[in-house]
Amino acid sequence: MLTNRMKLSIVMGALLGVVCILGAQLRSGFEKEALYLFAFWYNRLLMGVVIGFAKETQELKQALVRGAILGLLVSFAFYSATGFEDAVGFAAGIVYGVIIEYAAYRFADRG
Repeated sequence: MLTNRMKLSIVMGALLGVVCILGAQLRSGFEKEALYLFAFWYNRLLMGVVIGFAKETQELKQALVRGAILGLLVSFAFYSATGFEDAVGFAAGIVYGVIIEYAAYRFADRG
């Protein structure tokens, strides 16, 4: 169950979560609470898990579209839970879904 694709997706989600924390802090003037930042990071980690579970595909375009859709769905959970306050973070989640899916497509072993 912990395939190379899954491992890579989780690591990418965790790293992009750190980028999200930094972006959220910069946009808010360093006023976000630690719990909010943790939830933001965890959302990106969860995005990596969800994308890691997705079946490998041979088509890059299909993979990238799927990454955008999964990124949208996972990001929407956080966006809606925060009262729709961070549209930039929501949009970044869509882009991060594509980035995670591309990394999984490009670097994970395909059988």
